[in-house]
Amino acid sequence: MGREDQTEEREVLDSIFPDEITDVSDTSYRISITLEAPENDEEEAQAPVLVLQVTYPEEYPDVAPELALSGPADAPKHPRLDINEDRDRLLEALQPTIEENMGMAMVFTLVSALKESAELLMSERVNAVHAVKEMEAAKAEEEENKKFQGTVVNRETFLEWLDKFKKEAAEEEQRKKEEKEAEEKKANKKGPAKEEKKLTGKQLWERGLAGKADFDEEDEDALPAAVEKVKIAA
Repeated sequence: MGREDQTEEREVLDSIFPDEITDVSDTSYRISITLEAPENDEEEAQAPVLVLQVTYPEEYPDVAPELALSGPADAPKHPRLDINEDRDRLLEALQPTIEENMGMAMVFTLVSALKESAELLMSERVNAVHAVKEMEAAKAEEEENKKFQGTVVNRETFLEWLDKFKKEAAEEEQRKKEEKEAEEKKANKKGPAKEEKKLTGKQLWERGLAGKADFDEEDEDALPAAVEKVKIAA
C-alpha cells in the first residue's frame, strides 16, 4: 500500500480520462468532468464542467484522498448549477462513497459518484421549474374556467336577482314614459292647429246655421232650391 498503489491508480486513470486529466504534482492531479443537462431542460446553455482536484496523502488508500472542487476558469454561470454555491453539498455527497471504498483505489468511483450527484441536482432543479410552471398553468386554467361557471342559485341569490330585475324593469318603464312625453311635447311644438275649414252656404243651411253666418258671393249658387224660391216670391 502507499505510493505504489497511487502510481498504479494514476496510470489507470490516465487511460480512462486521457484528455480530462492534468497533473498538478507527483501526488496531485485534476480531472475535468463534463455533465449532461437534463433532457427536459428548456434552457439552452453550454454543458457545465466540474474540475475535481485529487491529492494523495501518504497513507492513501487507507485514508481518504484530499478533494477540491472548482469550475473552469472564465466559465459562464450555468442556470442549473453554481459551483460556488453547490461545492460543499457535492463534496459532502461523496462521503458515503469514500467510507465504502476505504482501503481501495477509489478515485474513478468518486468521479462517477460526483457526476451522478451533480446531474441529479440539476434534474431536481429543472423538475422544480416545471412544477412551478404547471402549477401556474393550472391556476390560470382554473381562473379561466370560473368565467364559464354560473352562480349557484339559492334563496339569497334569487332574491338579489329579483330585486335587481324589478329595479331594471321600473327604470325601463320610466325611460319609455319620459321618451313618450318628450315625443308628445315635440309634436305640439311643430305649429298651430290647422284653421277650421269655412263652410259653404249649403253646409250652413243643412246644419241650420244659414241665419247665423254671411254667405260669400261664390256660395250663392250653392244655396238650396228652397231658398231660391223664397227670393222669387219676394
